[in-house]
Amino acid sequence: MSVTVFIRYQLDPFKRVQFEEYSKRWLAIIPKCGGDLIGYFMPHEGTNNIAFALITFESLAAYEAYRARLRQDAEGMANFHFAEENKFILAEERTFLRKVVMD
Repeated sequence: MSVTVFIRYQLDPFKRVQFEEYSKRWLAIIPKCGGDLIGYFMPHEGTNNIAFALITFESLAAYEAYRARLRQDAEGMANFHFAEENKFILAEERTFLRKVVMD
Protein backbone atom coordinates (compact mmCIF):
# COMPACT_ATOMS: atom_id res chain seq x y z
CA MET A 1 0.00 0.00 0.00
CA SER A 2 1.46 3.35 -1.01
CA VAL A 3 1.51 6.27 1.39
CA THR A 4 1.62 9.99 0.74
CA VAL A 5 3.37 12.22 3.22
CA PHE A 6 1.53 15.51 3.60
CA ILE A 7 3.81 18.15 5.12
CA ARG A 8 2.35 21.38 6.45
CA TYR A 9 4.82 24.19 7.05
CA GLN A 10 4.24 27.29 9.13
CA LEU A 11 6.56 29.94 7.70
CA ASP A 12 7.94 33.25 8.77
CA PRO A 13 5.88 35.33 6.30
CA PHE A 14 8.80 37.71 5.81
CA LYS A 15 11.06 34.86 4.67
CA ARG A 16 8.89 33.23 2.00
CA VAL A 17 11.54 33.83 -0.67
CA GLN A 18 14.00 31.73 1.32
CA PHE A 19 11.42 28.96 1.77
CA GLU A 20 10.79 28.94 -1.97
CA GLU A 21 14.54 28.58 -2.61
CA TYR A 22 14.60 25.69 -0.10
CA SER A 23 11.60 24.06 -1.82
CA LYS A 24 13.15 24.34 -5.29
CA ARG A 25 16.23 22.47 -4.07
CA TRP A 26 14.03 19.56 -2.92
CA LEU A 27 12.61 19.21 -6.44
CA ALA A 28 15.83 17.42 -7.46
CA ILE A 29 16.92 15.96 -4.11
CA ILE A 30 13.72 14.10 -3.18
CA PRO A 31 13.41 12.06 -6.42
CA LYS A 32 17.14 11.28 -6.30
CA CYS A 33 16.66 9.82 -2.81
CA GLY A 34 13.59 7.75 -3.75
CA GLY A 35 10.52 9.90 -3.15
CA ASP A 36 7.82 10.49 -5.75
CA LEU A 37 7.43 14.24 -5.26
CA ILE A 38 3.98 15.53 -6.10
CA GLY A 39 5.09 19.06 -5.30
CA TYR A 40 5.65 21.98 -2.98
CA PHE A 41 2.90 24.56 -2.69
CA MET A 42 3.51 28.18 -1.66
CA PRO A 43 1.02 30.69 -0.26
CA HIS A 44 -0.58 32.73 -3.02
CA GLU A 45 -3.76 34.41 -1.74
CA GLY A 46 -5.13 34.59 1.76
CA THR A 47 -2.95 33.10 4.49
CA ASN A 48 0.66 34.11 3.87
CA ASN A 49 2.50 31.80 6.26
CA ILE A 50 1.36 28.26 5.38
CA ALA A 51 2.94 26.03 2.70
CA PHE A 52 2.57 22.35 1.84
CA ALA A 53 4.48 19.48 0.28
CA LEU A 54 3.23 16.07 -0.91
CA ILE A 55 5.53 13.09 -1.45
CA THR A 56 4.41 9.53 -2.23
CA PHE A 57 6.21 6.30 -1.34
CA GLU A 58 5.47 2.65 -2.13
CA SER A 59 5.18 1.89 1.61
CA LEU A 60 6.19 3.11 5.05
CA ALA A 61 9.30 0.94 4.71
CA ALA A 62 10.17 2.78 1.48
CA TYR A 63 9.70 6.08 3.34
CA GLU A 64 12.10 4.95 6.08
CA ALA A 65 14.70 3.90 3.46
CA TYR A 66 14.28 7.31 1.79
CA ARG A 67 14.86 9.09 5.11
CA ALA A 68 18.09 7.10 5.61
CA ARG A 69 19.30 7.99 2.08
CA LEU A 70 18.39 11.63 2.66
CA ARG A 71 20.57 11.76 5.80
CA GLN A 72 23.50 10.50 3.69
CA ASP A 73 22.90 12.94 0.82
CA ALA A 74 25.21 15.99 0.85
CA GLU A 75 22.71 18.25 -0.98
CA GLY A 76 19.87 17.16 1.30
CA MET A 77 21.88 17.83 4.45
CA ALA A 78 23.00 21.20 3.08
CA ASN A 79 19.35 22.12 2.48
CA PHE A 80 18.37 21.10 6.03
CA HIS A 81 21.21 23.30 7.34
CA PHE A 82 20.06 26.19 5.11
CA ALA A 83 16.64 26.00 6.79
CA GLU A 84 18.11 25.81 10.29
CA GLU A 85 20.46 28.74 9.72
CA ASN A 86 17.81 31.00 8.19
CA LYS A 87 14.90 30.00 10.49
CA PHE A 88 12.15 30.49 7.89
CA ILE A 89 10.27 27.35 9.00
CA LEU A 90 8.54 27.99 12.33
CA ALA A 91 6.75 24.62 12.53
CA GLU A 92 6.45 21.48 10.43
CA GLU A 93 3.77 18.78 10.68
CA ARG A 94 3.70 15.43 8.86
CA THR A 95 0.60 13.38 8.15
CA PHE A 96 0.71 9.99 6.41
CA LEU A 97 -2.18 9.44 4.03
CA ARG A 98 -3.44 6.54 1.95
CA LYS A 99 -5.41 6.92 -1.23
CA VAL A 100 -9.04 5.80 -1.20
CA VAL A 101 -9.63 3.23 -3.94
CA MET A 102 -12.58 1.26 -5.25
CA ASP A 103 -12.83 -2.31 -3.92
